[in-house]
Amino acid sequence: MAPRVAIIGAGFGGLCMAIRLQREGITSYTVFEKGATVGGTWRDNSYPGAACDIPSHLYSYSFERYTSWTRRYPAQSEILGYLEHCADKYDVRRKIRFNTEVATATFTGTAWRVTTRDGAAEDFDVVVAAVGQLNRPHLPDIPGMSTFEGVAFHSARWNHDHDLTGRDVAVIGTGSSAAQFIPEVAKRARALKVFQRTPNWVIPKPDAEFGPLARKAFRYVPGLQRAYREWIYRYAENTLYPALARGWSTDLLRRRALAHLHDQVKDPELRAKLTPDYPPGCKRVVIDSRFYPALTRPNVEVVTEKITRIAPQGIETADGRLHEVGTIVYGTGFRSTEFLVPMKITGRGGADLHEQWRDGAEAYLGISVPNFPNLFLLYGPNTNLGHNSIIFMIECQVAHIMNCLPYLAARGPMEVRPETMAAWTRQLNRAMERMVWGAGCQSWYKTAGGRITNNWPGPTTLYRRLTARPPARAYRFG
Repeated sequence: MAPRVAIIGAGFGGLCMAIRLQREGITSYTVFEKGATVGGTWRDNSYPGAACDIPSHLYSYSFERYTSWTRRYPAQSEILGYLEHCADKYDVRRKIRFNTEVATATFTGTAWRVTTRDGAAEDFDVVVAAVGQLNRPHLPDIPGMSTFEGVAFHSARWNHDHDLTGRDVAVIGTGSSAAQFIPEVAKRARALKVFQRTPNWVIPKPDAEFGPLARKAFRYVPGLQRAYREWIYRYAENTLYPALARGWSTDLLRRRALAHLHDQVKDPELRAKLTPDYPPGCKRVVIDSRFYPALTRPNVEVVTEKITRIAPQGIETADGRLHEVGTIVYGTGFRSTEFLVPMKITGRGGADLHEQWRDGAEAYLGISVPNFPNLFLLYGPNTNLGHNSIIFMIECQVAHIMNCLPYLAARGPMEVRPETMAAWTRQLNRAMERMVWGAGCQSWYKTAGGRITNNWPGPTTLYRRLTARPPARAYRFG
């Protein structure tokens, strides 16, 4: 008998899981999606200039050859269109309950009882949490935020009804999202003040449009699209990963970033503000070619003084200056280390997942957690990448879960062994010691206590091998 599977989330992870089940003839699944359509973060992040910094042919499923990409790096609308296409092509949309948010999931001893915000409850054999890491906006804790008399919003909840043309605007934050929307805001605003806490390393984005000839070649030349995808993957694995592991390409990345900065920012004072004092890769490297030119516009000011409070008319900084603005855009990222929040997940014997994770989230392969039988995570702890496509990792995780299903069907509920989890944690900690993320900078990769809970410290080829191993020895049953 096929297992009843609950999938939470209809972004890249949830759709991949649903499609794989559908292709294997398992139709006893339900996808719970809190939004009105598929897409996850690519539905929510609709700010001007939103795009991916991974090439389109790699930032897509390996099993879905797609010939409609118009650019080397896809815009938000194209990614969302791709996910809509996949949901329809593989006939999984009819299995999605939209506008339905999961509140709790409780293991009863034989099944998982999933309860939604409206109080409805249903039992499943398996729960697959595919809510991602970048879905809950982070707002900074700045005194006076509620007193601001203008319009304020987070970039992931963009206010499209508020026209920025001719306005005085402040942007707080200079990470990857801000680097994409700042050039668009700068073109519209009368004056733009960019508040930077810490500068980011920035490398150019070699974006280009696929012309008619290239698109025809991808469509009709056998093997071309797969070969192009493989080339991108190997380049990222063999050149970018070593820089994060403090290997041979570390200096190459630094020199490339500094050359980009010197080429695009001629003012030495501004250039000094934008030069990081930590190693490249410690924080997420920004890949963008329009960010620096936007900061050099005459209507743009980069402010590095610490923000002391938000006032009714604007933002006050430590030098006593009031920066009067009518709009504040928070480009301050996401609550990335709070995995599965705000859902309440209760496992065997009443174990509370968030209490178990009080010192930082952890999971075997980023997928399974002791005391939580038949609960699997997609894009879970320590599976984020700083150098390659997360879609690769998600496909590895889905394959692992599919390998688990026959075992739990034959032998009952399965959960990762505590000793397996302990050994996994030791291996991760040893691997983390060589990575640049621990170099002292603040980043969304870390908890407040400094534990790196988000990133995978190895090559993706290693992760594929580990997730492909038969799961029986790592789990206990019953």
